Amino acid sequence: MAAHTDDESAVLRKVTLRLIPFMALLYLVAFLDRVNVGFAALTMNKDIGLSASAYGLGAGIFFLGYFLFEVPSNLIMERVGARRWIARIMISWGVVSACTALIVGPRSFYLVRFLLGVAEAGFFPGMILYLTYWFPSAVRARVMSMFLVSVPISNVVGSPLSAALLGTSIAGLRGWQTMYVIEAMPALLLGVVTAVWLTDRPAKAAWLTDAERTTLERLLEAEREATRPSHRLRDGLTSPRVWLLALVYFGLIMGFYGLPFWAPQIVRSFGGLTTLQVGLLTAVPYAVASLVMIGWGRRSDRRDERAWHVSLPLLVGAAGFLASGLTSDARVSLAALTLAAVGVYCAFGVFWTLPSAVLAGTAAAGGIALINSVGNLGGYVGPVVVGRLRDSTGHYAAGLYVIAAAMGVAGLLVVLLRNPRH
Repeated sequence: MAAHTDDESAVLRKVTLRLIPFMALLYLVAFLDRVNVGFAALTMNKDIGLSASAYGLGAGIFFLGYFLFEVPSNLIMERVGARRWIARIMISWGVVSACTALIVGPRSFYLVRFLLGVAEAGFFPGMILYLTYWFPSAVRARVMSMFLVSVPISNVVGSPLSAALLGTSIAGLRGWQTMYVIEAMPALLLGVVTAVWLTDRPAKAAWLTDAERTTLERLLEAEREATRPSHRLRDGLTSPRVWLLALVYFGLIMGFYGLPFWAPQIVRSFGGLTTLQVGLLTAVPYAVASLVMIGWGRRSDRRDERAWHVSLPLLVGAAGFLASGLTSDARVSLAALTLAAVGVYCAFGVFWTLPSAVLAGTAAAGGIALINSVGNLGGYVGPVVVGRLRDSTGHYAAGLYVIAAAMGVAGLLVVLLRNPRH
């Protein structure tokens, strides 16, 4: 990994401080609104008559809307700019998320979850694409990890918060309805702030000096000239490596959403816990994962190695899910879920350095969106399979085995992506 000059390091620190905390906050809110359904299920399912299978279908149907509109959304962002498009996405999903409080049965639950996927489509791959506009690949794993640590943190914060809101009633709303309305408000407010705070490209950054803009653009241009990644949309959509990455991401996402969608109910099955205790215990795996994942991203940058830094955590996460399904001891199960969380989030933080290293321009917009949309179908398949297996077997073990198998296969597939650079 080439060392940066003092001027380059200084401008990268300035860009990091300007963008990463804000972007992490945006994704924290996005992820909370996407997965708070896991806590709502503790009381909502009974109130509106959802079986485990119906809940799993509704939780997963989000990703069908996400899949259908992901690539078009990212291509639009490439044209109109991140500032306006991400602001639009946030306001849209905030409105739809609040409307979840209005559901009265399975059909309305399915509809709102599908529309939430449509509203949020393009947000995450748009943010990943946006980071490639500002950071060279040599620092991208640590930057990605700093950004994506918002996901486990959202669960650390959101688990006890959502649990507390389930016992709160405002204006006659039930607890889960109150939770949806209150947790949608930050998305609406931050959507407005985004339109002011984000800058589309380094050349437009008034908060950088002329010298800093020149230094940053020279650094990014030197990397583009050295790597010559594909810029054509067709290459981003037809590359075998892109499709292999999509399969890897499918397995990763099975575990990524297997935790928040089902962990609260798995923890509650330990027995004898209040809703708040469920929330606090559910936060434990995410708290540990958030501490480990940033260090793992730094290690990947320091060693200039990506594939094994994705593969090994995937295999560790698979072992965690497998162990959680095999044990009936609550403490061992929680420890296993913590291991699964560490594996999932360490792999997640480094994974997105792989496509951004071989794609650029319109190819990156299309390829990253394709990987995310196809991979996120794992977010649909996982909850549906776990829900049906829970209904048919009476416990969660079989579903955890399926998630473990998907992550294990993904971990092995990453090895096929290895080349002298990655």
